[in-house]
Amino acid sequence: MTVEPGLVGSVEHRVDERSTALSMVSGTVPVLGTPELVRLMEAAAVTALEGRLPADSTTVGVYIAAHHTAPTPIGLTVRVTATVSQVEGRRIRFDIVAHDEVEQVGHAVHERVIVNVERFMAGAARKAGPTQ
Repeated sequence: MTVEPGLVGSVEHRVDERSTALSMVSGTVPVLGTPELVRLMEAAAVTALEGRLPADSTTVGVYIAAHHTAPTPIGLTVRVTATVSQVEGRRIRFDIVAHDEVEQVGHAVHERVIVNVERFMAGAARKAGPTQ
């Protein structure tokens, strides 16, 4: 199991009322909201890594620079594709593009870091404190 440049993952989402800027309170128009686009970008990156990590590992997002460049109305489908562009140790960089049925609607650079799930969750539990 290796992570290498060129790995590709993609997701599709049909824009519905719940995924609009209006519904997500990130704007006042009923088109694909930027928070939903960013969620899809991360999901595509995660998909690119499926089956590539040891069972005790996962990745966590640490950076995203996203550009939402065109509106997508309710009813159209957005396809987001993430391509691994660089691997440095545990850090993985992705180039991401998003298209609806008409045009490119966004692009991003995203980074994820490979972590050991048990150690990562132990750190989160320490942060939560003894009451959790």
